[in-house]
Amino acid sequence: MGPLNGIKIIEVGGIGPGPFCGQMLSDMGAEIIRIDRKEPQNLRGGAKFNVLHRNRKSVCLDLKKSEGIETILKLVEKADALQEGFRPGVMEKLGLGPDICLNRNPKLVYGRMTGWGQEGPLSQAAGHDINYISLTGALYAIGPGDRKPVPPLNLVGDFGGGGMFLAFGMVCALFESQRSGKGQVVDAAMTDGSAALMSMFYGFHASGVWSDIRGTNFLDGGAHFYDTYETSDGKWISVGSIEPQFYALLLKHTGIDDPEFNAQMDLAKWPKFKKKIEAVFKTKSRDEWCEIMEGTDVCFAPVLSFEEAVKHPHNAERNTFVEVENVIQPAPAPRFSRTPPEIQSPPPEPGEHSESSLKDWGISEKEIQALKEADAL
Repeated sequence: MGPLNGIKIIEVGGIGPGPFCGQMLSDMGAEIIRIDRKEPQNLRGGAKFNVLHRNRKSVCLDLKKSEGIETILKLVEKADALQEGFRPGVMEKLGLGPDICLNRNPKLVYGRMTGWGQEGPLSQAAGHDINYISLTGALYAIGPGDRKPVPPLNLVGDFGGGGMFLAFGMVCALFESQRSGKGQVVDAAMTDGSAALMSMFYGFHASGVWSDIRGTNFLDGGAHFYDTYETSDGKWISVGSIEPQFYALLLKHTGIDDPEFNAQMDLAKWPKFKKKIEAVFKTKSRDEWCEIMEGTDVCFAPVLSFEEAVKHPHNAERNTFVEVENVIQPAPAPRFSRTPPEIQSPPPEPGEHSESSLKDWGISEKEIQALKEADAL
């Protein structure tokens, strides 16, 4: 099932954005062999908690041995795509660079995931999500104005600007290759991706409607009508009443009838308005505000913990979360009317499919035995 059913991909094991790309592609039905290290590091409690690795088959090959490299090149001949997440030049040193792989399979899509990109002054430097989004202005824009920038987990660099962009790029290249018969390299850099995610805000800034002063804008917590608020029971709610008709409902359901509040977009009054609306929301519990506002056009939602999110009626009815081997995790997204995606299998133990997957991809018993004898499998 899934729209990518029949697509065969090799994933050279990494962490973070690379595996997330693999999750996205395999959720959509692609058949992926993940090449793991001989001595892998697992999450505490076992491989089943490594949700990013779901749906894949795992083969452990020693990439320091020529036999292991040659085996990957034989797999490349049968693959539609390969993805890797090493620093620039590492795959070339291993003998698995794009030139060699495309020579073996001219139609191959070769996806590359890095933080800084394949070239540039920082391309060889180590880094993590927080560094990549710092360089593009994304981190600077997030957080209260009177405090330091707040890392939005690693959602913007690793996953949104990284793995998602790599998956998108590879699907684009796969689509193009069906017409041209030619493969190509997809250079997905988290700096590029996180910059692209900031497109609207760079446009706002250029037009003069977005300030460089953090926490003073209408989407960064500066506005009283777009923020989170604490309730009387110490829990939190969120409101996003941007449009005038939604803002009018916010005032109605909070009982605010002060005509001064009609000056919704008067930035000078926002701090004053916020103090008043903070006090109003603290007069009731989160559940009481849900009774009043949830499902209305106020643009309202309770701020839920992981456990609460799973149990919320909306998420439950849509099966937004699923359980695989007693591990609650997000279901595949997006949804398709004719080729629905599904979770094919739980995350594998590293090397769990070393022999069976190689056989499925056409590696002979004799070749597998030779890999064992060379201590490469």
